[in-house]
Amino acid sequence: MMDRKVIDADGHVSEPQDLWETYLEPKYRERAIRIVRNEAGLEVLLIDGKRHHVFAPGTLGILGGIGMDSEKLLEPGVHTYREACPPGGYDPHARLKVMEAESIDVAVFYPTIGLAWEGHVDDPALAAAYCRAYNRWLAEFCSVAPERLVGVAHLSLADVDEAIRELRRCAKAGFKGVFVRPDLVEGRPIGHPDFDPLWAECQAMGVPVGLHVVAREERPLAQWWRGQQRELGYGRSGFMFHFAFLTLSVVAAFTSLLQGGTLERFPRLKVAILESGGGWLAHWLERLDGKYRLLRKYTPLRMRPSEYFQRQCWISVEPDEATTPAMVELLGEARFIWASDYPHADASFGALETLRGRITALSPEAQRKLLGANAAVLYGLNPE
Repeated sequence: MMDRKVIDADGHVSEPQDLWETYLEPKYRERAIRIVRNEAGLEVLLIDGKRHHVFAPGTLGILGGIGMDSEKLLEPGVHTYREACPPGGYDPHARLKVMEAESIDVAVFYPTIGLAWEGHVDDPALAAAYCRAYNRWLAEFCSVAPERLVGVAHLSLADVDEAIRELRRCAKAGFKGVFVRPDLVEGRPIGHPDFDPLWAECQAMGVPVGLHVVAREERPLAQWWRGQQRELGYGRSGFMFHFAFLTLSVVAAFTSLLQGGTLERFPRLKVAILESGGGWLAHWLERLDGKYRLLRKYTPLRMRPSEYFQRQCWISVEPDEATTPAMVELLGEARFIWASDYPHADASFGALETLRGRITALSPEAQRKLLGANAAVLYGLNPE
């Protein structure tokens, strides 16, 4: 029973620095995402010609960094983006070697720089072009071993019609899911009916939607964090809290899909809650269910919030989470998947071994589902 596929449900690629200059349509190439050096010789990330301010100059190595000293990754100028990104992030052949060493059969890919740029682009056409360029490159990456390297398309919600066109194109190219940022889009939460045409198409095509943390400065909690930095002088220690708070945007997006009635309107829409940890989920569903009992007539929901999760959502856990066995016992074994987060700084080698050590209290069947069978259902993959 334990020799079924092991599926990393949320791994990452490290986009080549010239990806957007190479894969963007010619009309957009002057506005390509770039990594350049500033006047002090330190790397900065440029989005449409403007610097991304979440990452201090010279610290883009934090976008990679697996197995490296995280303190040095945050020291300006110690490591470049390319130095901190191992070949397995951008070379599919190297990634397959990493997967062999880590005993991973299938890896599902989400972006890295793609988690950082979208909140900094005001032009819907440019956002869509950035997505198309990344998706073209990712399709080539995965084509080396399509049964083992699985692409998830990046879609921008700024233009729903274009997102639907890109969804259809990427599905034909073999992609098994889509990723959307969990933040507000021009003031609209992800559960707003304006996005229903995209969810309807995802449901009809059986394509899951991934809600993944993103690095964005303008969200309210990021503004709070910046205020803490400015007024209390926390320095780099505040960066830790900023990263921790990223989880809350995913919690809010998942809640918006409930509050807005999206999961009620689209009962076969598959939703993946990613890189937010799993330990909060039982408490949050219990709290939502409690408020539903009090205020159900004021909501668009016909079931308890926890029942929508059990029907159509999955959540990823990290290999070292101590709460995973308890969450599985409380909420059942069908909805949990695992994620390596390779090659990011908070990932580690030996992830599968760490995870196995955490879940020894679970039944063999529950372990089998967590290690791969549940992800196979989510992404429509062969579990054998």
